[in-house]
Amino acid sequence: MTFAISAFDQLQGWVITWLPIIFMGLIAVVLLRMMKIMPRVKPQQIKPSSKSAIGWDDIAGVVEAKRELREVVDFLQNPKKFKKLGAVVPKGILLHGPPGTGKTLLAKAVARESKARFFSQSAASFVEMFAGLGAARIRRLFREAREHAPAIIFIDELDAVGISRGGDGYSREQDQTLNQLLVEMDGFEPTSQLVVIAASNRMESLDKALLRPGRFDRQILVTLPDTHGRESILEVHTQNKPLDPTVDLNRVARHTSGLSGADLANICNEAAIFAGRRGGTMLEGDDFDSALERVLAGLLSHRALTDRDKRVVAWHEAGHALVSELTESVDKVQKISIVPRGRALGYTLNLPEEERHLKSRDELLDYMKVLLGGRVSEEIVFGSVTTGAADDLKKVTQISHSMVYEYGMGTEHFSLTVPADDLYVSDATRALRDEEQRTLADEAYEVTKKLISDHRDLLDEFAERLMANEVLERDDITEIMSSGKKSKIEQSKQDEQLPALDDDADDASRRMGA
Repeated sequence: MTFAISAFDQLQGWVITWLPIIFMGLIAVVLLRMMKIMPRVKPQQIKPSSKSAIGWDDIAGVVEAKRELREVVDFLQNPKKFKKLGAVVPKGILLHGPPGTGKTLLAKAVARESKARFFSQSAASFVEMFAGLGAARIRRLFREAREHAPAIIFIDELDAVGISRGGDGYSREQDQTLNQLLVEMDGFEPTSQLVVIAASNRMESLDKALLRPGRFDRQILVTLPDTHGRESILEVHTQNKPLDPTVDLNRVARHTSGLSGADLANICNEAAIFAGRRGGTMLEGDDFDSALERVLAGLLSHRALTDRDKRVVAWHEAGHALVSELTESVDKVQKISIVPRGRALGYTLNLPEEERHLKSRDELLDYMKVLLGGRVSEEIVFGSVTTGAADDLKKVTQISHSMVYEYGMGTEHFSLTVPADDLYVSDATRALRDEEQRTLADEAYEVTKKLISDHRDLLDEFAERLMANEVLERDDITEIMSSGKKSKIEQSKQDEQLPALDDDADDASRRMGA
């Protein structure tokens, strides 16, 4: 009995002594295993001598942004010149603007031209579910950049980590990461030849502390290119492509208003693909037209339409085209098709001939008329409407909403704008705004209905040509409109002669009666 108690005491003492040690050892092993499988993101270094590096000549359409960034290059190459004058380079440069305008390319060009080390990192890689990892990665990134100065730190999609701090528990890790970034940007000397360049598409959502002087001192808007800029971008992206001498890049640039540099690069690549499919040795104008149609309208679909659907689509697209031709301020139609592309069963392609930055109230109303032309045509011809105008109605709603709430172009108060999400707006004001929005849409609808009713012969001509050929080009559209104008002139001449003939007939009857 004594031996059994002694063995139990020894076992109990061994458990009390060693079990906690074993348990802690297992925890340490698990933690080490977790550390090994955790993602380790190392900042990407792009050396200036890399073959994939981007230079100033490889970037076009952003003249103002390039001019601003050349100062950074000059400072990193000749810092003594600025130090003698007491000038310091901005610590942070924020490139903001629409997607695809070349913000990342600009940062790479600055790194190459300045012969500086380039540390590129996506802001999304700083945000982790594990507490403290994001802040640790930012400290490591800035430490490595300081050790390799002169250097440029590029943070892409800054809004992933720089969005305004909320203060709640769910965003605590993101707030700590942002706080560490703010501390690091204040922690390095302005003469340390370290520059932070960031890019974002959502500047309005960034934390105000990031945008104050001393952090991102310089904010450069990278806008969509104008006509000259688009032509320069097309020239850059066609340098390595054999072009037919008849290709007019200026025409392509004029027809791509509102597209970014990335879109233009895609158009050039699609044109090369179309040329390869037909077995050509050079890119021709038709290849660019097909590429533009592919980018704007979508991929060609082989869905078969029933005869009824084909008729509805034909008159629907004819309505869009007719109203476009009858309104002066709308871009003229270049192509009409009832061949399905993407999600659309048909489309009407309007291509601008000039760069427009401002639109008047009448121009916005005209655009709404064009959008409603398809639905009104269905109502007049078939006596009912279909679901094909869903996207058109959505755009009409957006335009009328912006006219009332943002542009002050309603029917009552032209000098006031009311944000749609303003909680302090009275119910009466909201009801008035809703009534104004409905009035604008109804006005456009009624005018469109009268236009199509007065030119029903042209509508039917467009639709019947589409039913026969499926596609109408600009020459066909001009021919139809010209024939319609001639018939109107002849009809007006006949109407002018009718009263004279009636008068002659009355005189003859009076003479016979006498």
